[in-house]
Amino acid sequence: MANEEQNSDGLEFHPMDQFIVKPLFGEIGDPVHIYTVTNVTLWLAITVLAVIGLLVMTTTKRSVIPSRGQAVAEMAYGFVYKMVEDVTGKDGVKYFPYIMTLFVFILCANFLGLIPMAFTTTSHIAVTAVMGFGVFFAVTILGFLKNGSSFLSLFWVSSAPLALRPILAIIELISYFVRPVSHSIRLAGNMMADHAVLKVFAGFAQVSGGMALLIVPVSILGVV
Repeated sequence: MANEEQNSDGLEFHPMDQFIVKPLFGEIGDPVHIYTVTNVTLWLAITVLAVIGLLVMTTTKRSVIPSRGQAVAEMAYGFVYKMVEDVTGKDGVKYFPYIMTLFVFILCANFLGLIPMAFTTTSHIAVTAVMGFGVFFAVTILGFLKNGSSFLSLFWVSSAPLALRPILAIIELISYFVRPVSHSIRLAGNMMADHAVLKVFAGFAQVSGGMALLIVPVSILGVV
């Protein structure tokens, strides 16, 4: 979280300090900090454990009349399954576990970032880029394995006039390769902006004292 100090003028806080990657052991510049766990890797591990814990808790005691946890898990399962089926068809349902894993991981990481003193792992482009390029390479490899060289027809707009097809092919190719970058930046940027705004509102709440109750509804909007 941000460094804060109290002075005669009020509370000074730095909303962007909460995104600094820090080693858990040793100081920056020491040889040991290169090999130690950072706050990013710690909260990534906590996120993985949270995902496993949620899956275990919601599936160990399954029943015809679902509990609250099972009902929420089934709703999330059905939502993602229907989305995958609508986009990829029946043949693409076999890739549902991968998409569901990404969905639950990102959801848990975003919610864990709301815990005070926690680190929002999805606010870093290094984390979101790994997920984005993982999907990109998976889609590209599967596309070539399933369709062969005809996969390249994705970039050739046959319905366009012949003179425009090469230009459109270049545009489609650039758009295809830029897609994982734009998705990674969008997720990281959204999380960074949201948590920076929440930090600012938290600072206002400390300064305003009793007026903090008026800020709470606005802070909740930043979670969305």
